[in-house]
Amino acid sequence: MRNRDLPRTYRVKSFGCQMNVYDGERMAELLAAKGIAAAPEGEEADLVVLNTCHIREKAAEKVYSDIGRLVKAGKEAGRKPMIAVAGCVAQAEGEEIMARAPAVGMVVGPQAYHRLPEMIARAARGERATDTEMPADAKFAALPARGLGGRKSAPTTFLTVQEGCDKFCTYCVVPYTRGSEISRPYRDLLIEAEKLIEAGAREITLLGQNVNAWSGEDGKGRPVGLDSLIRALAELPGLHRVRYTTSHPNDVTDGLIAAHAEVDKLMPYLHLPVQSGSDRVLKAMNRSHSAESYLKLLDRFRAARPDIALSGDFIVGFPGETGTEFEETLQLVDAVGYAQAFSFNYSPRPGTPAATMDGQVPPDVMYERLQRLQAAINRDQLAFNAASVGKRCKVLVERKGKHPGQWLGKSPWLQSVFFEGEASIGDLVEVELAEAGPNSLAGRLVETALA
Repeated sequence: MRNRDLPRTYRVKSFGCQMNVYDGERMAELLAAKGIAAAPEGEEADLVVLNTCHIREKAAEKVYSDIGRLVKAGKEAGRKPMIAVAGCVAQAEGEEIMARAPAVGMVVGPQAYHRLPEMIARAARGERATDTEMPADAKFAALPARGLGGRKSAPTTFLTVQEGCDKFCTYCVVPYTRGSEISRPYRDLLIEAEKLIEAGAREITLLGQNVNAWSGEDGKGRPVGLDSLIRALAELPGLHRVRYTTSHPNDVTDGLIAAHAEVDKLMPYLHLPVQSGSDRVLKAMNRSHSAESYLKLLDRFRAARPDIALSGDFIVGFPGETGTEFEETLQLVDAVGYAQAFSFNYSPRPGTPAATMDGQVPPDVMYERLQRLQAAINRDQLAFNAASVGKRCKVLVERKGKHPGQWLGKSPWLQSVFFEGEASIGDLVEVELAEAGPNSLAGRLVETALA
């Protein structure tokens, strides 16, 4: 690579989980702090950061496809964009990316993106660089303060409180791409939350691979868990809603369950992955919980907050899964009645124990099972939405709808609600839920700008 000018504009394209969305926002802030501006909508950027996800199959091939499109578009426009590959694919396959894609100037893992400006400077000098070190605490300490440069926050935004995973589920690459579990300091999180609120956030979702494994020391040096952090955030002026995701059943505490009963700003929504309804499959996954213990946990949450909306994750066709064991998953879904849930065919990830297990399920069998599971989940999601009709609730307005005068926001139960009337993005309004669909509800505006 020859020497080139430093980029003047950037675009970050994030794929996958909410953690990647948060990381993408932080990279954008980092670049803005170095004087690189976001590329205007519709214009090509001097620097493109592909912030990748490695959870699903063929993730790396999608990266190469995106790189190819960027190179082609650059040639057609008579320019050569600087390309950075970040995120979990970068962490897992960084050296291969550098070998296969000469157009990529830098590869940076999810725990090293605070060094992105240094790598950009090296790329401008014609040097290609890879950084996949994993000291997450150093990353957060090096990132610029939130709100820097007057950037506005969306009404609902993310705050990473915990990263990494020590559970080593046999199908999952997260321990290898994100590292071991680490919790960010309590004080740092409160400061960042205050900055987000000052910038316009009204709802904060706390993020972590195992968010309820977060632990720290409060302002008085006392050991605390996620429930104490939630209670502290709920005291911050200007913050109206708190959520958290993604949880692990083994890290649920009595205090967290109690918080759902006692903290008004903690929304009545819980995403608690189970993955399978079969105890044998769960053991093969190294999930360390049973279907029965999972259901008992949900009963405790419902006792604490009877109107809570429940969400989960499912993997269909894990190696060795029999038809009978899949039926046990359907039985669990029937028992829970999820407000929403996410389901995927098993995807072998290189380097994970499950990838080499006997009994890999044929794709056509997985597909048929997934269709049946998703039909059951969709049935229950529609039933939950239908049961909401007639309720009045606060809706946080997030954006304009498709039609003039229409607005779209979220209910306390994380349902998408659209309505017409006088409102603005960021308003918290009272809406009567009037009509239910499978993925959203229509509402009637009752009262505007409640807070």
